[in-house]
Amino acid sequence: MSDKFQGKYRNESARLQNWDYGSNAAYFITICTKDREHYLGEIINHKMQVSPAGGIAHVLWYEIKNHAKNIELGEFVVMPNHIHGILILNGNNAGIWDGVGTTHALSLQSNTIPPIDTGHTLSTPGQQRFQNQGKNTVSSIVGSYKSSVTKYCNRLGLDFGWQPRFYDHIIRNDESFQKISEYIKNNPANWLEDKLYQ
Repeated sequence: MSDKFQGKYRNESARLQNWDYGSNAAYFITICTKDREHYLGEIINHKMQVSPAGGIAHVLWYEIKNHAKNIELGEFVVMPNHIHGILILNGNNAGIWDGVGTTHALSLQSNTIPPIDTGHTLSTPGQQRFQNQGKNTVSSIVGSYKSSVTKYCNRLGLDFGWQPRFYDHIIRNDESFQKISEYIKNNPANWLEDKLYQ
């Protein structure tokens, strides 16, 4: 991880006390795998080659916008032992998770998910459900995402786990947004210098 981002993550247990995490803002999110194991794939020739679990993490990230109100997704990358993504809450008036009835079923729309070459055939997670419905906050969105990835991996018998917490950084201006977006985009090419490399 480059020096410009060191020390700028906050652990979930140390969120800003005076900040409403349902507020309109862009949030740089990092979620690590349990014990930083390479469950999500490997970097080969400076490109990420996702595992089946990594493919699920990729697909379900792009499903977030179909289950949370007033949210946009910025740059995103799956790495061997973590993911980085930007969540943009915009027009959020303490919204709640939406869905059909109370099931909140995922309905994959292939035209909204960027293509990814997994090298494996994955079952469609069309019946996978987001949980932790509630206020449209960063914690509820990330918690639902983590839960969905874990449950779907478990259903397929994949060895996988997340660390209990996640890291966030509130992006405060356009310059920071552009720098973080570039950092995420270039993360696979810079893997050997990454703070999370093991």
